[in-house]
Amino acid sequence: MRRTGRFSLIFDHAPRIETTGTIVGQAEAEGPLGQWFDIKSDDAFFMQNTWEQAEAVMQQTALRRALEKGSLDAGMLDMVFSGDLENQCIASSFGLKSFGVPFVGLYGACSTMAQALALGGLFVESGAAGRAAAVTSSHFSTAERQFRYPLEYGGQRPPTAQWTVTGAGAAVITADALCRNRNAPVIKGARFGVITELGIKDINNMGAAMAPAAAEAISGLLSDTGAKPGDFDLILTGDLGELGLVLVRRLLVDEGFPADGKIDDCGCMIYDNSKKKYGCGGSGCGCSASVWNSVIYAKLCGGELKNVLLAGTGALMSPISVFQGEVIPAIAHVVHLGRKSC
Repeated sequence: MRRTGRFSLIFDHAPRIETTGTIVGQAEAEGPLGQWFDIKSDDAFFMQNTWEQAEAVMQQTALRRALEKGSLDAGMLDMVFSGDLENQCIASSFGLKSFGVPFVGLYGACSTMAQALALGGLFVESGAAGRAAAVTSSHFSTAERQFRYPLEYGGQRPPTAQWTVTGAGAAVITADALCRNRNAPVIKGARFGVITELGIKDINNMGAAMAPAAAEAISGLLSDTGAKPGDFDLILTGDLGELGLVLVRRLLVDEGFPADGKIDDCGCMIYDNSKKKYGCGGSGCGCSASVWNSVIYAKLCGGELKNVLLAGTGALMSPISVFQGEVIPAIAHVVHLGRKSC
């Protein structure tokens, strides 16, 4: 492992992402990516009594599914990195407590999947772990209760608002020598982001708040490594939504890295707005977790994609900071994913 440029890390041994698992709700299952998800449920409670219990079960199920697909068991894991949007990350702690594996709770808002992948990769690359799991989730109803209003309130959403994804994803990051899946993609490097804000205070405009952080992280990694947008099959943000995607494209042009033909966003991919209006698209920790650990992972394994940047974006506000009129700081962490031969 080595540092290059100002903040980027190169993983010389390139740990593999051995297996993944996903679980989503009904709206996500009915979207354009529905066929790619492992488990789909039309019950928002996932057979539990509360939405918070449901989200905990989603995390548990996603990790169990990943382990099953890889013919692994929890005893083979050395570490779990996980986070969610609830206070004290209770979906993670309650959902994963039964695995009996050392646990690191994370809060990066919607950037948590990329954050967990980067940290898991760092642990495996350094030899601190042979296998590490990265797990994240979000649930529409828990997020509404956490950050906005009770669902019964029925408040109207402005056009810039996004829809919190009900979904969870898990990935098992494994040292190359231990990995049983020889088609598994690798983590080639990562860059942890810098907190960025441009004065946005509107909690219903997360795309505008997070776009500057995404541009900072992507342009920073490209500058550090000497790479260009054209070197990648896909630069995937998660999750800026439709407005944020337009903004980050413009910001990257300003930074000297035009990427129009290469960049897409998980929040723009997961829903079909022609059937039901989901505002500017999906958001929440489970958005990029669901998209990355399903369709993107499958295409990397199959060779359809060979070189991908995943830029997880998160808004680091709380209800308290919003009520006090503070700006919305944002963060983005970038993970470089690819085939072993890349």
